[in-house]
Amino acid sequence: MGKLYLIPTPVGNLEDITLRALRLLKEVSLILAEDTRTTSFLLKQYDIRTPLQSHHKFNEHQQVMRMAEKLRQGEDMALVSDAGTPGISDPGFLLVKTCVEQGIETECLPGATAFVPALVNSGFPCDRFCFEGFLPQKKGRMKRLAGLAGETRTMAFYESPYRLIKALEQMAEVFGEERNACVAREISKKFEEYKRGTLEELIRYYTENGVKGEIVILVAGKEEE
Repeated sequence: MGKLYLIPTPVGNLEDITLRALRLLKEVSLILAEDTRTTSFLLKQYDIRTPLQSHHKFNEHQQVMRMAEKLRQGEDMALVSDAGTPGISDPGFLLVKTCVEQGIETECLPGATAFVPALVNSGFPCDRFCFEGFLPQKKGRMKRLAGLAGETRTMAFYESPYRLIKALEQMAEVFGEERNACVAREISKKFEEYKRGTLEELIRYYTENGVKGEIVILVAGKEEE
């Protein structure tokens, strides 16, 4: 029986990958990639010629049983997302769940995840935190935030640059304009940036200056009475 390796890939700088990850990407018989074009760039950088196959949220339900069967027949596979650790706001859970149910061995390597450096570098308490990933794009955003109104731990969110201001405005409505927050942008890339301040200050800054790149929002928890 084969084995499924869940391999984190860099969220920015291509040097942020482990030697073990590179070795396994060369050794497995197939790499399942969220976007083969993105992963091809990484593989080319390290002269890895393992065959690639797409595995993303639009096709994972259709092919998960077929991939499980290949693993049962003895193929070792790697699963990677565009950036970071598979399964963290990326495809991966369904295949892992299927493998566990069928007794197929899985192993997740330690490695890059965007919210961890953002959290640690935010200046907010990180001994206890709440990771919320992406808010719903349309319905359910305010309901999700309302459910966090009493949260005392630091909260971490992923967000698109196109929805950043909207997200900050909605957070200010629920948590209050004076709640401290930090916007981490382009983690591990050339133009990495951290902006800290109240939600009101961050809304004003990004309204005036615009925003580009991958975003992690950290929001301070509610002060305990």
